[in-house]
Amino acid sequence: MDSSQRRKTGLNLPAGMTEAHLHLQAFSPTSLRAISNLSSLSPSKGTCSDRFIPCRSSSRLHTFGLIENASPVKEGGNEAYCRLLKNELFGTDFGSFSPAGQAQGSPLMSPSKNMLRFKTDPSSPSSPYSPSVFTHDGAISGEVSTPPKPPRKIPKTPHKVLDAPSLQDDFYLNLVDWSSQNTLAVGLGTCVYLWTASTSKVTKLCDLGPNDSVCSVQWTREGSYISVGTYLGEVQVWDGTQCKRVRTMGGHQTRTGILAWSSRILASGSRDRTILQHDIRVSSDFVSKLSGHKSEVCGLKWSHDDRELASGGNDNQLLVWNQHSQQPVLKLTEHTAAVKAIAWSPHQSSLLASGGGTADRCIRFWNTTNGNQLNSVDTGSQVCNLAWSKNVNELVSTHGYSQNQIMVWKYPSMGKVATLTGHSLRVLYLAMSPDGQTIVTGAGDETLRFWNVFPSMKSPAPVRDTGLWSLGRTHIR
Repeated sequence: MDSSQRRKTGLNLPAGMTEAHLHLQAFSPTSLRAISNLSSLSPSKGTCSDRFIPCRSSSRLHTFGLIENASPVKEGGNEAYCRLLKNELFGTDFGSFSPAGQAQGSPLMSPSKNMLRFKTDPSSPSSPYSPSVFTHDGAISGEVSTPPKPPRKIPKTPHKVLDAPSLQDDFYLNLVDWSSQNTLAVGLGTCVYLWTASTSKVTKLCDLGPNDSVCSVQWTREGSYISVGTYLGEVQVWDGTQCKRVRTMGGHQTRTGILAWSSRILASGSRDRTILQHDIRVSSDFVSKLSGHKSEVCGLKWSHDDRELASGGNDNQLLVWNQHSQQPVLKLTEHTAAVKAIAWSPHQSSLLASGGGTADRCIRFWNTTNGNQLNSVDTGSQVCNLAWSKNVNELVSTHGYSQNQIMVWKYPSMGKVATLTGHSLRVLYLAMSPDGQTIVTGAGDETLRFWNVFPSMKSPAPVRDTGLWSLGRTHIR
């Protein structure tokens, strides 16, 4: 078609093409409906749009290297506030990454399910710094706003000191016990003295005479009767209120250095390497004999349910006995020195603590159900006594060579709550008051010292130092 023909038709066609090559085809109703549906799509459904608008909360900015490097924390800066601010500015997913750009709990380059999508998946976990951590009054909940509790303050000095002449410096004896009726019993030489804590009244319970001496004292759980172990191997039972002897039981060949009451059975340990079980309701001296130690028995404690008896010896063994067997059900031999210090936890069944002597220095914790050792802590000194607080999950230990200290521990972390000093010789004796707040310690320096170390059962407030009257010193006899 030449130029004149193109002007007639009004069409600008390529060379060699005529109008015969052109034809129009009408749209069918079906095609019109399809176009109409396409144009009426709602942009709110997110399936069709003319623009790509990314959502920061659903984007993995770390993939593109957009997360800035961690800057050094300035002194006094609030890291939690900065992370919260970044979360509010860049979305919840940004806040879930550490400053180094590493995702918490996921690889750095893990594929994103939300990449190139307009909506954030509602099932994705929210950031720990999302607005949900705010309470209704606008305060931040949880650890962000709660300051750590300050450590409990324990007075470093005893609030009372008693002179105790002739208190022996012998690791294997147990000469101090505090009754549930608030009376302290102390063995001094050949005599036993009772000190009433509420009135400071001192009463002489008994005198064994020039041929014998006191090796151990132990109150019943009710606090009415007290047992006395003697150097000649006897076990005497006295009425503590009337100062009257009730029973004298034999059976041991030599000194009885340790006693332990259950609800109805009195166990006694001796240098003759045996443990005797006495029942004052029967006429015989003892009802059973337990033989398992190869040297002097110096530690003895019943569990709180009376089902198990733990014994420690100068043979470095810790044995556990039950009610029905004449042989130990557990033989624990990890200690490398004499085991005098034994304590059952009042907070957890079958949890037993034991302490070793000078060559061991360790406090060890045992699960008596399976015999497993749970933990071991080197205290740096000979462990003489252990006592578990009934008010809080803490325990106190007293020590001999070489630091003669008293230590309070938090369980199970075994963090030191306090270290107390004052005795000039080994702290060989320990007893706890009926309310569980005060301990009394005794040593060969012939003093008894009273320390406030544990909070009360009802109020865990810091223990108050009763102060100046601690300088006073009285005699127990």
